[in-house]
This record gives sequence, C-alpha cells and structure tokens, in this order.
Amino acid sequence: MKICHVYILKCSDGSYYTGITSDLEKRIESHQSGKYKDSYTSSRRPLKLVYYYDFTEVTKAIEVEKQIKKWSRAKKHALILGEYELLPNLAKKKFQ
Repeated sequence: MKICHVYILKCSDGSYYTGITSDLEKRIESHQSGKYKDSYTSSRRPLKLVYYYDFTEVTKAIEVEKQIKKWSRAKKHALILGEYELLPNLAKKKFQ
C-alpha cells in the first residue's frame, strides 16, 4: 500500500504552500534546496513543514490538496493549529 502525503509549508514571507508527495522527506529537501528555480517556494526559503496528513488513496489525497489550495490563509492556519471546529465558519464568505 502506497502512502501519499498532503503537506503545508510555511514560507519565509509568511505565505503557505500546499503540496502532495509520496516521499515527504525527499520533497521537503527539494523545496529547501531550491531544486526547481522557478517554483513558488524557491524564492521564499527557508521553509518550515507545518502540517501533513497521510492518505492511502492517491485520488483522495489529490482531492484534499486541491481543496486546501482554495482555502483562505485563516482557514489553513486553523487547520495547522488543529482548530477543526473553526473550519466551517471560516468557509463562509463575508459580504459587505
């Protein structure tokens, strides 16, 4: 059974990067080294792994990664802190 990881990195500019991999340690190393010069994280190093979750179904991992990428910074922050009860309210739009 192959494990996939959905992960969130905190970048040096305070932004979050969400990704997916089957080898978390190797992927973090490639982010930290700036292996891909044109990538989002290359110019935002150093990076810190702040969240990851393991999946046994690749399709589910991809689905969750895409979902998290659409979330606001506040909602990602609540997920990272484990404040799951806040997630539903952070999903609601605020209309002026």
